[in-house]
Amino acid sequence: MLIAFNKPYGVLCQFTDRSEPPRPTLAGFGLPAGVYPAGRLDHDSEGLLLLTDDGGLAHRLTDPRHKQPKTYLVQVEGDPQPAQLDALRRGVELRDGPTRPARACVAEPPALWPRDPPVRFRKTVPDAWLQVVITEGRNRQVRRMTAAVGLPTLRLVRVGIGAVALDGLAPGAWRVIDPRSAAGGAS
Repeated sequence: MLIAFNKPYGVLCQFTDRSEPPRPTLAGFGLPAGVYPAGRLDHDSEGLLLLTDDGGLAHRLTDPRHKQPKTYLVQVEGDPQPAQLDALRRGVELRDGPTRPARACVAEPPALWPRDPPVRFRKTVPDAWLQVVITEGRNRQVRRMTAAVGLPTLRLVRVGIGAVALDGLAPGAWRVIDPRSAAGGAS
């Protein structure tokens, strides 16, 4: 089984939380028993999360050797310059080593659901949207990449993993999808 889930902002990519007070988890969304996230999204990131009960499929979806592209819409602080986009496209140096090259371009502001809490608006600081596609999955990678080129991330929404797209799923909603549509047709 493979599930596409639109993870809301502030939800942990796990089914339990031992912190006090407990934070929202995947357990609150009526997902089928026995499925687990194939990859992660940070607490403060939103969008497409795949869940499966098939360990082999989870591996094919998450192992960097399989180079599944992950597509993000990223609201950044600042006015992206060609040199900053070129740096993302070449790959940037992070503390844990260089990243693979990303596909990066300026994007039109997307028609997204409102975020709660909203992104802080500042009249004197411009912001812009980028579309960034990576084939790795390091911890907070897109946020660290945009920061490394001088464009701090304000909002990050994953809209695609491989051939699977968010396709209008509302925050907190999920749907079962054909496993052959992900991971290069393998099921």
